[in-house]
Amino acid sequence: MPRDIITEADEAIIVQAIQEAERNTSGEVRVHIEDTCEGEVLDRATQVFAYLHMHQTKLRNGVLFYVAMKSHKFAVLGDAGINAVVPKDFWVEINKIVIADFKEGKYAEGLRKGITMAGEQLKSYFPYAGDHKDINELSDDISFGKNLDENQK
Repeated sequence: MPRDIITEADEAIIVQAIQEAERNTSGEVRVHIEDTCEGEVLDRATQVFAYLHMHQTKLRNGVLFYVAMKSHKFAVLGDAGINAVVPKDFWVEINKIVIADFKEGKYAEGLRKGITMAGEQLKSYFPYAGDHKDINELSDDISFGKNLDENQK
């Protein structure tokens, strides 16, 4: 179980990173962690992205950090609104940073760094619009497991 590896303290670090990143941008960040990923990691990340309704943000600017712990797979997936305006290699550096920490068993730290980088980069494309115009469209909580019905959407 991912919850055996990601402690409550780790979860708090990750959620705080999401909240801090979202203070700089109208972009929305989610993290999903499960044990295994059969097949291509981007295919599974795309399924999770859809299940979590991340494509329904007003500006199509959701970002999913997907982790399959036992399969040692990771992906960052941005929605169409992001991918339409960012450089082609936008996610490459974030991937490198996160994976480097994962290889050392520093999962929360890797995700914290990646989420922070994403927030910093997205603020130039999707700046925070202010308290009354910019609402939190997606949950900041981490979703866990294959059975997404057990998670909040």
